[in-house]
Amino acid sequence: MILNHLMGLYTHPKEEWHTIEKNHEALRSSLSHIVIIALIPAICAFIGTSQIGWDLGVGERQFLTTESAMIMSTGMYFGLFALAYLAFWMAKTFDAKPSYTQALELAAYTATPLFMVGLSALYPTLWFIMVVGLAGLAYSVYLLYTGVPIIMNIPEEKGFIYASSVVTAGLVLLVGLMASSVILWSVGFGPMYQ
Repeated sequence: MILNHLMGLYTHPKEEWHTIEKNHEALRSSLSHIVIIALIPAICAFIGTSQIGWDLGVGERQFLTTESAMIMSTGMYFGLFALAYLAFWMAKTFDAKPSYTQALELAAYTATPLFMVGLSALYPTLWFIMVVGLAGLAYSVYLLYTGVPIIMNIPEEKGFIYASSVVTAGLVLLVGLMASSVILWSVGFGPMYQ
């Protein structure tokens, strides 16, 4: 089942990581988990930005055109694969020999709380999105720190450093995406408002 580990990651994460490690799924199953779960923030952000409108706390609600909302929602879909590749690539430094499927499982299940936080985009008020997003990010980082030693089969001491490296790489990836967005917006590819 595609979502078979979802509740376990919320109720008993360490035991669920051991279950994931024992029963590695095929690449197809990991990809289908990502495809389905990653639709939540993409669809909710599309509806929130084009139909409900953003409340920034000052002035009227801001609405994106349908085309701009579709482009931004689609762009949210691809960062996870880059993070999985970075986790796979960095594993060699920490004497781990995971398959790409293991790295993809780690990235997919770690990012699941962030994907679920995407539901908050249906209430697009800036303070609400920030509070809920911070809670989702904190739980995702917790899942990463508990899951790395188990999924990557490395000692817990190295797992802490490895997980910290993955978090740092994720932050660098996020800053890179933000910088490229600013560059694209400055040359005319920015969002269009209604």
